[in-house]
Formats: sequence, C-alpha cells, structure tokens
Amino acid sequence: MPEARKTIEIRVMRYRPEQDDAPVWQSYQVPYTDDMSVLQGLQYIKDELDGTLSFRWSCRMAICGSCGMMVNGQPKLSCQTFLRHLLPGPVRIEGLAHFPIERDLVVNVEGFIEKLEGIKPYIIPKQQRTLAQGEHLQTPAQLEQFEQFSSCINCMLCYAAHRYNADSRDGGREQRMEIMNAEEGVWGCTAVGYCSEVCPKHVDPANAVNQNKVNSAKDYFLRFLSPKGMHE
Repeated sequence: MPEARKTIEIRVMRYRPEQDDAPVWQSYQVPYTDDMSVLQGLQYIKDELDGTLSFRWSCRMAICGSCGMMVNGQPKLSCQTFLRHLLPGPVRIEGLAHFPIERDLVVNVEGFIEKLEGIKPYIIPKQQRTLAQGEHLQTPAQLEQFEQFSSCINCMLCYAAHRYNADSRDGGREQRMEIMNAEEGVWGCTAVGYCSEVCPKHVDPANAVNQNKVNSAKDYFLRFLSPKGMHE
C-alpha cells in the first residue's frame, strides 16, 4: 500500500479590501514533504486551492528579503521556515506586524522605504576620487567594523541603518545623526534585543542600535566640549 499523503493545516489571515471590512482567517489543508517551506505551502495554496491569495516572494533563497511574514506570531522569512518544524500545526500566517495591510499577506512598506531613504543608505565618500586614482582602500580591521551589518537584506523583520556609519570610506555620518538623534531614532529602542533574534542573516541589529546610541551620546556632549566642527 502506498504511504498516505501527509497534510498540515495552514491558516492564513486574509484581507481583500473590495469585500472584507476587516481581516479574516481562512484555513487550508496542504500536503507537504519534509523539505517543504512555508513559502512553498503558500504557493501550493495559490496554485492548487485558491488563486486569489496574495503574498510577496522572489528568490526563495533568503537573499531578496521579500517573503517576510508572521509565522505563528513570529517574524520569519517564509522561504527559510520549514513546515516540518511547525508540526503538528495549524500554522498561522499573517502579514508582517506594524505595517498596514494592503491585501492578504502583502503589507504597505512606504513608511519603511521613506525611513530607509532618509538615512542615506549608501556611501557618501569622505574624499572624492577619480577612476584614475583608483578605489578607496581599507584595512581588514576597517572592513571588520561594518562587514556584519552589510549582510542586511532589508527583509523588514527589523530596521537597520548602521552599516554606512561604520564604514571608514564614508563621510555622511553627520547627515545621518540628526535622524538617529530624533524622537523616533535610536533612543526609541528599549534594548529588548528581539530584532537580533529574528534576523535571518545574523546581522545583530540590536548591537548596531547600541553602537549608534553611543555615537549619539558622543555627538551630543562633544557639541559642548569642543569648538564647532572639531568633533566632526
């Protein structure tokens, strides 16, 4: 006799603005294998059970950061989370917390993008160099200062902005400090550290926030202790 097909219940928080006044749960029975991810379970639902289900995904390799969602109440990359680890179910899937829902598991990320653009997420060279002068060189020690933070894939399981401030080639720190010192900047962090627990790339954003708190405090006190411009 062939082995019975294994199934797991996946409950999805649905929201279709043209028909739903509020989000509602919808349950699906999904066949699975031991190597099947939560994302593949959602793709099975969309392909075989309900083509109206909406969610974001792209690479399926934990590189693009598109498929972040709440899985059993925890922020996860759905391509990196396996159904076998969630047995016996049910598996509850919702859009990422703290973001407005646009449709089903698709959330509105405009606020995140605005904040990301606001901290200037690119190198602002301390000194301009021509192609003839060659690249900006770094020592291994200088690379080590920011290399961990450069692994951020902007999956929105947390927010991270420290990578460029720690880069020896960058001269834009002062432009970012105004945002980091603001009410919704680094001082809003309560130091719980959950952001580092859920980070799929082990970037340790909590450590980055704490480093920026130190930088923010230095920036504040040096304004009183040093002549204007000496702390820059």
